[in-house]
Amino acid sequence: MKNINGKKLKIGIVGTGGIGRGLAKLIARREDMVISKILTRREGVISDLGVSQEFSTTSPEEVLDSSDLIVVSTGDPIYSTEIIDKAFVYGLPVVTMDADTQVLTGSWLSKRGVITEANGDQPGCLAALNKEVIQMGFKPLVYGNIKGFLNKKPSLEDMLFWAQKQGYSLSSVTSFTDGTKLQIEQAFIANGLGLDIVKTGLVGYETSDFESGAFALGEIAQKQNAVISDYIISKESPPGVFITATHQEDLAEELTTYKMGKGPFYLLYKPMHLCFFEIPNSILNLVNNNEILLDNGDVPSVSVGTIAKKNLTSGSFIDKGIGGMEVRGEAIKITDCTNHVPIGLMNKVQLKRNIEEGEIITFDDINIPDSLALEAWKSTLSDVAVKNRLSIKVSC
Repeated sequence: MKNINGKKLKIGIVGTGGIGRGLAKLIARREDMVISKILTRREGVISDLGVSQEFSTTSPEEVLDSSDLIVVSTGDPIYSTEIIDKAFVYGLPVVTMDADTQVLTGSWLSKRGVITEANGDQPGCLAALNKEVIQMGFKPLVYGNIKGFLNKKPSLEDMLFWAQKQGYSLSSVTSFTDGTKLQIEQAFIANGLGLDIVKTGLVGYETSDFESGAFALGEIAQKQNAVISDYIISKESPPGVFITATHQEDLAEELTTYKMGKGPFYLLYKPMHLCFFEIPNSILNLVNNNEILLDNGDVPSVSVGTIAKKNLTSGSFIDKGIGGMEVRGEAIKITDCTNHVPIGLMNKVQLKRNIEEGEIITFDDINIPDSLALEAWKSTLSDVAVKNRLSIKVSC
């Protein structure tokens, strides 16, 4: 990491989606940071950039040459992997708000340079909440996400409507709705904090009572003798993240005094995640304290496999996995099916056979273009195989 000697940090931003644009507007008003360049793949004027067009560039080298640190949030793990790897060649640290990339290639990338997820999205918020909970003596059982609505097979018409109404991209709205984003986030927190999952696709406990749902997952974790990553579905609950934990029995009375309930389960909750608003603090914690808030771990145990949303025909092409209409993602233990195709790699692939709705897609089923992300995944699989004494290919 460069020694900035008290000078303003020069921050390069990769991505001009909502996160990148919002962060640019924030940094433009700070006294301790400046925007160096903003890397985009959009051509021409970006009308909604929010800062001077002079910051925008399509040249990765221009960004990397002029930055002390880069922040990556693109929603495209294949592209992000290439840019982060280049940043490490330049000796730059990287802050991400990009669980998609972290869960696919983050373990490989963390061996090549300094990388951390930022606070602000659900995984970073859970990692930050975890630090507080542990320091207070709680023993976590469940690291949870709250989902108000889930439709695993949304229609294109509905997704186009909500994308326009909410101001998000079609792929973002689709990945929120079909649960892919949630599955990626919970796989990421599982790897980063060394957690388990109960089953493929997670439990997803449905409840109208947030606390009782969190405690029900706590009971499941206890029966499994594990600390788990999972989620609840509750229309009535506010958004946010939570940890279900226990504490010492001789402190139960004091916890009751502080309105935490009678135990044995306690609910620790963060009611908001403010995304790009929280990134600057993560940048400073990395630069000043070398804090790695969250990464994907040295050898991950959980991935997000590709599940067919409908019957798919041999020879057809799938342009986009995350947020596409043909497939969705489900968290899966890697050792249960090392030959699965991670949803983050399911871009511009051709099917070699007919796939039935609900099937998990494997590398035997597709023709896939070469990419650095694919090579990184193969390397990670080798690490998994060595750790677990497995052959690389395991039937699903």
